[in-house]
Amino acid sequence: MPRISRRKFVSATAFTAGGFVLGYVAKGLVLSNVLPSPEPTVTSPDDALNMLMEGNMRYMQGSPIHPNQSAERQAEVAQGQHPWAAILGCMDSRVPPELVFDQGLGDMFVVRTAGQVIDDAVIGSIEYAVEEGVKLVMVLGHQNCGAVKATINAIQTGSLPEGQIASLVEAIKPAVIEAQSEPGDLVDNSVRANVALEMEYLASSSTIISHAADQGAIKVVGARYDLGTGAVALLS
Repeated sequence: MPRISRRKFVSATAFTAGGFVLGYVAKGLVLSNVLPSPEPTVTSPDDALNMLMEGNMRYMQGSPIHPNQSAERQAEVAQGQHPWAAILGCMDSRVPPELVFDQGLGDMFVVRTAGQVIDDAVIGSIEYAVEEGVKLVMVLGHQNCGAVKATINAIQTGSLPEGQIASLVEAIKPAVIEAQSEPGDLVDNSVRANVALEMEYLASSSTIISHAADQGAIKVVGARYDLGTGAVALLS
């Protein structure tokens, strides 16, 4: 095997590194010259809801188009963002909203906590999304939610889990108590009740959200994600 002199090796390495740096700089110059992203084509709450449900249909059928995930889109949103929907969902690893609704960069604000439990930070985040112009706020629960199941277990056994997990259980308890009087599966009924109560809590706890809804600027909807099929169903 021929040996390469130190001088040649250093020269070759410098050339390769220089090319990489020049390419990176060139890309940066191109991205910096991209104009800010245009105003969104979503102009109403119904438009936003249709966009989400159409995206979920693509995802569910295994034919996502992965919109707004290109380098060009990255450059656009680096100059400014215009999300048209806000999703309050569970932190469950099986329910990532961007994938479930087949959306991309700059399309949605996403807030996620276990059992989509709401606190002041969550309310403030949703308020920020509303003031930034989103047309839709969706509370998204899901099948077999672990936080809901933990709450049911705590009620049935009379013992709370350790740490701050107990605060999650306390927040979900009203939904489970309400669902206990309903026929059918307790876990799924509790998931649905939890979404409904969270929608009510958002409206009653925030004048920003309630005012926007009353004025027709936004729509607040609840939905349930099916882990088996990938389908999102709206809840009345």
